[in-house]
Amino acid sequence: MALFALQLTFTDTDRRMQIRPAHREYLTTLREAGKLLTAGPFADQSGALLIYDVADEAELREILANDPYTPADVYEIASLQEWQPLFPVKPE
Repeated sequence: MALFALQLTFTDTDRRMQIRPAHREYLTTLREAGKLLTAGPFADQSGALLIYDVADEAELREILANDPYTPADVYEIASLQEWQPLFPVKPE
């Protein structure tokens, strides 16, 4: 498994707010499946940071393709990097 840090920049606030309940429901299913470690918007609502635990980037790209935000075109990927945390991620 590999950890990936994804930073998004939001592009359409009104449309994003309409889609957000479905997006958050999708994230909940990913969290329950162990694919998403944490996620959340920046305080200024300009974007978000998500940390995924997946087999590889191809799996992450598939996850993103299925996210309701993707077909709604409400974000751009600002950064997508495989991540090697200095300190272990602690489960809740």
